[in-house]
Amino acid sequence: MKNLFLNDVVPTTKIDLPFQHGIELFVRREDLLHPEVSGNKFRKLKYNVEAAVGQGYKQLLTFGGAYSNHIAATAAAGRILGIQTIGVIRGEEIAACYLDNPTLKKATEDGMRFKFVTRTEYRTKDSAVFLRQLEEEFGHFYLVPEGGTNEEAIKGTEEILQEGDATYDYVCCAVGTGGTIAGIINSSFAHQIIMGFPVLKGDFLQEEIKKYAAKENWMLQTDYHFGGYAKYNADLLDFIREFKQKTGILLDPIYTGKLLFGIFDLIKQGQFKNNSKILAIHTGGLQGWNEKIK
Repeated sequence: MKNLFLNDVVPTTKIDLPFQHGIELFVRREDLLHPEVSGNKFRKLKYNVEAAVGQGYKQLLTFGGAYSNHIAATAAAGRILGIQTIGVIRGEEIAACYLDNPTLKKATEDGMRFKFVTRTEYRTKDSAVFLRQLEEEFGHFYLVPEGGTNEEAIKGTEEILQEGDATYDYVCCAVGTGGTIAGIINSSFAHQIIMGFPVLKGDFLQEEIKKYAAKENWMLQTDYHFGGYAKYNADLLDFIREFKQKTGILLDPIYTGKLLFGIFDLIKQGQFKNNSKILAIHTGGLQGWNEKIK
């Protein structure tokens, strides 16, 4: 079986823009890990796939919405590694037109089978009854939770930071389910502040992160969700376009655009220490955005 996860070292790019207070900003290019299974999805799947294969499973089952980066990455990993994949998709109305959706069309081409469920059903996805029904329908499967966050995923995201990263004072990342920032917190250095930028509204992420994070050197910046998950406005799109023009780095408006927008805003506000070095984690999630953001 081809090993998808051998190359997990990526470059770090310094952003050569004039920042005030002597601040330096760097971007860890996790988006360059793999052309299809990139960023934090690569990290989260790495040890889940290893566990599934090691335990003799022949298929992975996971959950997501119609535009889920996790669904796309799981399907691609399954194709590359020769493992069957199943996606339980939120929204039964999508079943009639899912091939018009670029994410689900590509996942289909990668061999993923789908089960479309109502939003009410989807809310029961973690229940023993629902999981038993899925096993009756699809057979024995290795379960990867929505967004990929579990103990195996944290092992993967703990590998984002390397020994040489002690030079940074702040490490910043977008936060969805909390798995990526938890891994970064666990592998961070004592002097560092880990700063998360949630892309969803609400306070529930504090408790989710605490389930996996072993340190307390972190905080959440909750003012940059732009209205909630997958919501954005013209200001954010303008920022993403300008950032691409000036740096050559593409961001997306769901995760990384909000992250960098927030970092720039906090620098202007003087929220980072003078002469500090900031590392921003580019977690990928660029499927479909290259043509939309010009």
